[in-house]
Amino acid sequence: MNEKQREQFLEDYSKGLHRLGRFLLITAVILLVSVPFLVGAFNGVMPELSGFLAGFAKVGIIYIPVAIVEFLVYTPMLGVGGSYISFLTGNVTNMKIPCAMNARDMAGTTVGTPENEIISTISTATSGIVTTLVIVVGVLLIAPLQPILQSETLLPAFNNVVPALFGALGMKYFAKSLKIAAIPLGLMTLLCIFVPSMINQTSLLMLPAGGLALGIGFVLFKKGKL
Repeated sequence: MNEKQREQFLEDYSKGLHRLGRFLLITAVILLVSVPFLVGAFNGVMPELSGFLAGFAKVGIIYIPVAIVEFLVYTPMLGVGGSYISFLTGNVTNMKIPCAMNARDMAGTTVGTPENEIISTISTATSGIVTTLVIVVGVLLIAPLQPILQSETLLPAFNNVVPALFGALGMKYFAKSLKIAAIPLGLMTLLCIFVPSMINQTSLLMLPAGGLALGIGFVLFKKGKL
């Protein structure tokens, strides 16, 4: 396969991913939105439009900016196929991103390359399959495992699985770009210490932290220190 054929294949492959991904995401949104309305209509408990819009506004004012930020941040990391799979199956930050990043490091691929596109798609798809299998096993075993899952001894460990995961994963990348990461990481840590309620708003903190990191990176790049 010569270079021209390779480029044409990759272009066709990307277009196919977009067609399939858009179809599945649109279908998923329709199903997610329609089921509550169908249940409400069937049981005669449909909310008033004014109440629905008021409730949607309270939630949307937080999640719409978060969704935009996550799309802009995660899509370059995951590529086309990985992004569609991740946004469709969920668990993006706590499973799909770590899986894709580790797979990229193991394969030695670079963001934005066709090789990384394929690795990201395979890794996120594998993560989705494994997650589904684990959920199935968990549902089947939830009754016999309930005493263990509710154990006061193990409960603190379960509550800290995600922070431990991201702490270990994040430290690896912070160490690679300590000049850029030090100030945003320090400021966000102090903010969460003095304002504990911000711990539950980590998606919103991505805006100032990411903007600050980009600014620091730009300044260091201009000074030739990167």
